[in-house]
Amino acid sequence: MSYEMNDLLDLVVDQNASDLHCQVGQPPTLRISGSMVPIEGPSLGPKDTEHLVLSITPDAHVQNLKMHGGSDFGFAFLEKARFRVSVMKAKGNYGLVLRQIPNKMYGLRDIGLPDKVRELLYRPRGLILVTGPTGSGKSTTLASMVNYINENREGHIITIEDPIEYYHPHKRCIVTQREIGADVPSFAEAIKRALRQDPDIILVGEMRDLETIEAAISAAETGHLVFGTLHTNSAAKTVDRIVDAFPANMKEMIRTQLASSLVAVISQVLCKKIGGGRVAGYEIMINTTSISAMIRENKTFRITSDIQTGGNLGMITMDAHLLSLVNRQLVTPDEALEKAQDQIGMREKLSQLGATLKTI
Repeated sequence: MSYEMNDLLDLVVDQNASDLHCQVGQPPTLRISGSMVPIEGPSLGPKDTEHLVLSITPDAHVQNLKMHGGSDFGFAFLEKARFRVSVMKAKGNYGLVLRQIPNKMYGLRDIGLPDKVRELLYRPRGLILVTGPTGSGKSTTLASMVNYINENREGHIITIEDPIEYYHPHKRCIVTQREIGADVPSFAEAIKRALRQDPDIILVGEMRDLETIEAAISAAETGHLVFGTLHTNSAAKTVDRIVDAFPANMKEMIRTQLASSLVAVISQVLCKKIGGGRVAGYEIMINTTSISAMIRENKTFRITSDIQTGGNLGMITMDAHLLSLVNRQLVTPDEALEKAQDQIGMREKLSQLGATLKTI
């Protein structure tokens, strides 16, 4: 029996799986609600994975795969779904992982973001960062924000992505989507070019190097609303990561720039939902005069206490949000504990609620 890619993709869509893994020595495996579920059937051999990889990989990416051992691209499966594809070599064999990109745009409320976040999307300029580990739903959150702006504001939105994930049609805004590799060589280059393309909003898919971070901050300073992502798991760590990317003689200047241009940091994790599916846990920091001073004075360790007392401004710590998900019976106490930032404090709060926890 040989597997055909179209049948596997149909299965991914039908089962609402987030990912499909095809590796030698294992049957094709779906990730459903966070759990790995192998398909019933024989394990894949080297010829099977090669056939599956070559059936969907464009020629330029096949060259990349052969020369560099891997490549990433976006891929549309008929009208049914879009996928972000990563093809690779492992132990000399081909393998691939597909991440399903939902077809429908989610509203901000659907993904659990508080209404206060909507107000931020009307800001004329500044930097809004969405952070979290890989696979925590950052792309979905950003797509929802861009879609909200597209439906409620007028202007020009430029997205810079690697690869393009969600497709945004023109609504009240004109939307220009540029893909790294296909349309422009790098994020930093794309931001510099974007500034000459009369943008109002710029989405930077990944702020992965000094040049990109610098370009994004200066775009935010010069009168654009800039969205970006980082792989950090709290607001304080996000500020530190950005500052640490710069050489010592520039750190003070960058702190000053960040203090004035940062609008908000939204950090997120994806939790397994009781009864199946996933739900996001959020930490939301909105920049205030006090937080701005902490960033300038290199006292980021104090930011969390400002988030704890900033509830009326729409701020919330990750652990407080996870606790509310437990209270609303959306996630188990164990799941909240696993994703908590302060596990000792979280364990204490959960036991006050009378939750029984697995002993680790």
